Amino acid sequence: MVRCWWLAGLLLACAGAEPSLRWEPRCRQQLRHLQDGARIAARLPPRLEGRWVSTGCEVRPGPEFLTRSYLFYANRLFKAYQFYYWDPSCRDPSYSLVIKGKLRLRQASWITRGATEADYHLHKVGIVFHSQKAMREVASWINQTSGEGCSGFLPPGRTWAPGALYELLSAKTERDCTAALGFAMHELSLVRVEQHYQPWLQLQQSGSRLVEELYLGDIHTEWLERLHYRPTGYQRPLQNAMHHVHPCPACGIIYRADEHHPPILPVTAQLPMQLSGSWVSTHCEVRPAVLFLTRYFIFHGNNHTWEGYYYHYSDPLCKQPTFTIYASGHYTQGIPSSKVRGGTELAFKVTQARVMPMDQVTATMLNSSEPGSCGLAGSWSTGVEQDITPTNGCLALGIRLPHTEYELFKTEQDAKERSLLYIGERPTDGSSPDRPDKRPTSYQAPLIQCAGAPEEFSNYVSLKYLGRKDANGNEALKPLPVAFLLFIALLVLRWD
Repeated sequence: MVRCWWLAGLLLACAGAEPSLRWEPRCRQQLRHLQDGARIAARLPPRLEGRWVSTGCEVRPGPEFLTRSYLFYANRLFKAYQFYYWDPSCRDPSYSLVIKGKLRLRQASWITRGATEADYHLHKVGIVFHSQKAMREVASWINQTSGEGCSGFLPPGRTWAPGALYELLSAKTERDCTAALGFAMHELSLVRVEQHYQPWLQLQQSGSRLVEELYLGDIHTEWLERLHYRPTGYQRPLQNAMHHVHPCPACGIIYRADEHHPPILPVTAQLPMQLSGSWVSTHCEVRPAVLFLTRYFIFHGNNHTWEGYYYHYSDPLCKQPTFTIYASGHYTQGIPSSKVRGGTELAFKVTQARVMPMDQVTATMLNSSEPGSCGLAGSWSTGVEQDITPTNGCLALGIRLPHTEYELFKTEQDAKERSLLYIGERPTDGSSPDRPDKRPTSYQAPLIQCAGAPEEFSNYVSLKYLGRKDANGNEALKPLPVAFLLFIALLVLRWD
């Protein structure tokens, strides 16, 4: 019996521990981490000097597969590389663009909170082809769609010359043959730099390393709109070549590349589409039209049903909640995408939804909606959830029930062997992909798998804490009585 006294001591110690030393499911931990701002700092005005690189193969609407390497100088000049590929693993290069110009930061954005607006001017854009096929294809685009000054850009039958650089744009000669490629650098008109610290992974080291991320403006999902679209959201961020996450196999490869030596990224295993489980955002996400949100999904593979939580905020660190949407329904068996290599096409049916306003502005707005268009008219209040299924959705929030969305999914593993889920990028114009021809051809920011099997993150009890509500109506945790813990200890001693 003596050897069990340690258990009673351990339980007594637990009873007096601080409330912060509590256990939570991984999904709940990640959501709390994001709501706490994840200790992210944003530099205003942003400091851009240095080289910024992609952390992996990127997918733009179209689809286009590319990696980027941007160098900004202290005198406001910049030199950017964009490397394009035939494949979604960025291992088979097609052509590379060399972009030179000048960037001038302006004022904080009035539209996208936390961003800085900028003006840019292009001096030169050159292209290097990496195969005869790429040269023939791009020359065909330019000769067919460009103006008189570009009609003879490359004569038909021209032999590919490895390493040759051809001029697409020149400010001096006022020649611009880039439109046929759907090329624009409007991404430079919206800028944000974030800093956070990544803990060292090695056991023998303590502390953390600085990570800097550069968010540039998003690319319009419609090809015809991208040449004149001014971004209000962001692309997948670039990372500072000197201060990036570790491990990052692609970072060094892209850093050392140039237009004559495009980066060939490491081979990555193709994962089968396994949706079952729980997936959560990795950071505060920004969508066009100034939407800040985090997402949490639960997929039940046994009956092909799903649940989704969308937490909306008014700030770029996701600290000031505005409203939460819960939606559920079912989805179809996926099939490989014929348009986006590596992607899987699915159809999602949304059949139920609930909304909870989290601030007075949203509650007032919902109470002002037309009767019968969004829940029970005039009954909305902060922190109280309401079912909007009986009113077939909520017109004020653009939710229509029931409805079907045609989606594009992809799963992969990161360098830490964590499972990531990419869901199709939402249309830039704010509409829904409710027709097969509106199915996405690119992806949103990835979700990370936080539980392999569905877990109910809002209802749980740990050994020491029972759920309750705090003064703000949020779920809190309170210690179990010491007498109860001692009772457990005595039972164990008795069994011994």
